[in-house]
Amino acid sequence: MTRERRLVLAVAFNIVIVALQVVFGIRAHSLGLVADAGHNLTDVAALALSLWAVHLVRRSPTTKQSFGFHRSGILAAQANAAMIIVATAFITYEGIRRLIHPDHVEGVVVIVVAGIALLANGASAVLLNDRSGDVNMRSALLHMAGDAAASAGVIAAGIVIAVTGRFDRLDPAVSIAIGLVIAWRAVRLLMETTDILMEATPASVDVSVLIDAMNQTEGVESAHDIHAWSLSSNLNALSAHLVLSGHPTLEEAQVVGERVKHVLAHDFGIGHATLELECEPCAGHDADCLPTEAAVGHGHHHH
Repeated sequence: MTRERRLVLAVAFNIVIVALQVVFGIRAHSLGLVADAGHNLTDVAALALSLWAVHLVRRSPTTKQSFGFHRSGILAAQANAAMIIVATAFITYEGIRRLIHPDHVEGVVVIVVAGIALLANGASAVLLNDRSGDVNMRSALLHMAGDAAASAGVIAAGIVIAVTGRFDRLDPAVSIAIGLVIAWRAVRLLMETTDILMEATPASVDVSVLIDAMNQTEGVESAHDIHAWSLSSNLNALSAHLVLSGHPTLEEAQVVGERVKHVLAHDFGIGHATLELECEPCAGHDADCLPTEAAVGHGHHHH
């Protein structure tokens, strides 16, 4: 089964669950169910984003969008995170209001609907576990696991309410807890995506280790004016100037360049590297040439 097919099925499952939880959550006066629907909805958005990303990465770059459409997924993720934070604020406000004036919650309805959600989330998690190690699929799987946990919490509260006929406040308490988890995820998503849009060095890349690796590559004397950035959550790019040792011919220089690209792709997961090969270190007065330490993030961009 293709990755897209898996994601489509997971999205379909989740949309049905969200509808069920909202309708019955309102009928059973259960904010826990509505919060869980909110939780699931954020995941529908996240899964849809993953799908969108899988689809867009295939679109070829145009002259206007020379890097292709990788960033559109990041923009959508930001919109998604902002939406999640708004939803969470509503759930928390409503939860606090219900803690003060509890509504009677129909425990049995809550157990049944949250139970269905738990099963569907379990099924989605199994579907999405394709062991590919792809960032998108991994985050989608984590989302499903988080959802299953939230549904389990709602079920537990529903059981207590159904059995005792009291403790209605458990339901809004669970909803607030779920809301906090969602908000924490949304804030992290906002931070990660903002880093990408700000061209920050990818978290997975340690620049000093990277510079050492480049300098140790056979034929390279030194590397400077290095910029590493991300196009999307799983596509990293780099530009750098390399001073080559000796006076290689163009052909020999290109061999060294390929060697460095191999190291970057293989050891650092950087698939898109632009290298400027030089024989002499640039003259000191050239503004573009900075010592390696200063170069990171200060030189001019070359993309």
